[in-house]
Amino acid sequence: MRLLLLFLLLFPVAAFSQHYRKVVPRRGDVISKLLIRHGLNPRLYERDFVALNKPLLGPRNSLRAGKTYRLPARKSAARLTARTSAKKTGTRPAAAAGEKVKSVAGRSGSTALLFGKYGRPRASDQALRGAVFYLMSGHGGPDPGAVGQYGNAKLAEDEYAYDVTLRLARVLMEHGATVHMIVQDPNDGIRDEGVLPMDADELTHPNLTIPLGHVARLRQYVNAINRLHGRYGRKTYQRMITIHIDSRSAGMTTDVFFYHHENSAVGLRLAKNIHQTFSTRYKRYQPNRPYVGTVSPRTSLYVVRNSYAPTVFIELGNIRNDKDQRRFVLAQNRQALANWICEGAIADYRKK
Repeated sequence: MRLLLLFLLLFPVAAFSQHYRKVVPRRGDVISKLLIRHGLNPRLYERDFVALNKPLLGPRNSLRAGKTYRLPARKSAARLTARTSAKKTGTRPAAAAGEKVKSVAGRSGSTALLFGKYGRPRASDQALRGAVFYLMSGHGGPDPGAVGQYGNAKLAEDEYAYDVTLRLARVLMEHGATVHMIVQDPNDGIRDEGVLPMDADELTHPNLTIPLGHVARLRQYVNAINRLHGRYGRKTYQRMITIHIDSRSAGMTTDVFFYHHENSAVGLRLAKNIHQTFSTRYKRYQPNRPYVGTVSPRTSLYVVRNSYAPTVFIELGNIRNDKDQRRFVLAQNRQALANWICEGAIADYRKK
């Protein structure tokens, strides 16, 4: 009897009665992508997923094709967990999906705060005076996007896409452009570190918490762009640039490539002008390596299809490839990406 009592104390009945949903990953899935598809925030549940499924995971916690995995049970105090984590990291937890947050660094009217230690830029010339740009970094909030392994650290798409987007915003403003950041982080600013820590406190302009659902998140972004678009006259040069990082086989290197709406001549022209800048810069800085980035239509992409402003969708590389990772982890490379995109935008504006 004593042995039975001791056993029950060490292994409560609840541990045996817990039921877990079982799922089979799709081709190309990583843990974060799998969790998001099943409505779980990877920032709150990925560690639990790994603990549940460790014997079935491959190197660096990769998912194996054909294996069945258990999803963590939802936490009734998930937001409490997020708040606890936020206190430890010094970041603010995200509010419930769609909830308005009263005080946001970098909201409309105080863009300077977005840039952190770099501060608000001063216009050095007026090459883009009269041009309006909507800049959107991929993913954010509860969705980190693609995740790559870099030694013992993880690289999240949303963090690196956001840093490049911020740098692009700043350099566009240096040339006199009006810039609207659609995804904003209240406390990150431009960062020069190699490994950018993951957080979940990004917001949608002007101050909406980003929802977990994929379509809801994209709809929120596009609604923000389209509301801003209506403020300007029909003859105003307005363009949307959205920046992402792809996830492919770890052995595959990719150059920066571009998508546009198949029926948008001005979107195609902007994509070609940025593409030409990259091609020219590669010839100068990497003469022994040809640039093979492409420009192609991709109307199936939600933001490309639904944004009122002509849109260019940019993929900066493969976050899982060690050579492409150098394009992201070095701050000077992130700045070069922003500078070259800006050069292409200036070339396009001159041809308007």
